[in-house]
Amino acid sequence: MSSPNNTSPSSRENGAAGADEKPRLTEEEKKQNHIASEQKRRQAIREGFDRLTELVPGLEGQGRSEGLVLKRTVEYMRLQVQERRALIERIEQSGGHVDDEFKKLVSSPRTFSPRLLSPILL
Repeated sequence: MSSPNNTSPSSRENGAAGADEKPRLTEEEKKQNHIASEQKRRQAIREGFDRLTELVPGLEGQGRSEGLVLKRTVEYMRLQVQERRALIERIEQSGGHVDDEFKKLVSSPRTFSPRLLSPILL
């Protein structure tokens, strides 16, 4: 026997209204959702730049030009990589051991490749 509450899968697929069906968004609702998503994305970017200005020396308290923040961040990161390479060299010269995985990370040819960053720096 079939019960009156059974709905065949084919009737749901053919557009029969069911209790689980959500109403479609209007064009205005879609537009508002898009605007809210874009505002959220921009806020996340702003927060990221704010965080960079806190982390990168010399950027505190300056007006936030995104180009300047990116340029100084890359300069700072390059300096950090150079310092770590020098530390590895000093450790090894004094007879110490540096893990190969760490050396690979710092000496990778892709680490801050000027070719990858040229639109920002050059």
